[in-house]
Amino acid sequence: MFGPSHSRLEKRIALAAVLSLVVSVSSLAAAGEFGSAIVPVTIIYPGQQIEGGQIHTVDVTNPNLMEGYAREASEVEGMITTKTLLPGRTIMISALRKPYTVKRGDKIVLVYDNGGLRITASGTPLADALTGDLIKVRNTDTGVILSGTVMADGTILVAQK
Repeated sequence: MFGPSHSRLEKRIALAAVLSLVVSVSSLAAAGEFGSAIVPVTIIYPGQQIEGGQIHTVDVTNPNLMEGYAREASEVEGMITTKTLLPGRTIMISALRKPYTVKRGDKIVLVYDNGGLRITASGTPLADALTGDLIKVRNTDTGVILSGTVMADGTILVAQK
């Protein structure tokens, strides 16, 4: 890095600058300047819904931490885990999913809407699904299997042929 033409003073100044930078990065990390992360306080198993009492916020001190982790409680509260979450470890967003709007075997309302004609019937979803998913459902009165879109209120809007 330094050739014979550099003086000892120049080398010491450069070394002092490097050490100053290292100390600055260390103090930033200690102060949580890399942001915050959400970590569990207990083990959370796959399929469990995350509640506020199961998590807390910590300062991130590792600048090399892989991206994709939850930084705010609102990102994880109410979500369902797809992997085991360990205490003190960051929660990766990819290890979470939204709760299903309808579950296989639930009793739901089927809605057929064609302009002024609106027909409702009872039904059962044949799969778990989120709002907006197209799924198969069974009309419990007739046994006919239909396709429909899951609505936010848990009803199924039957697809028109």
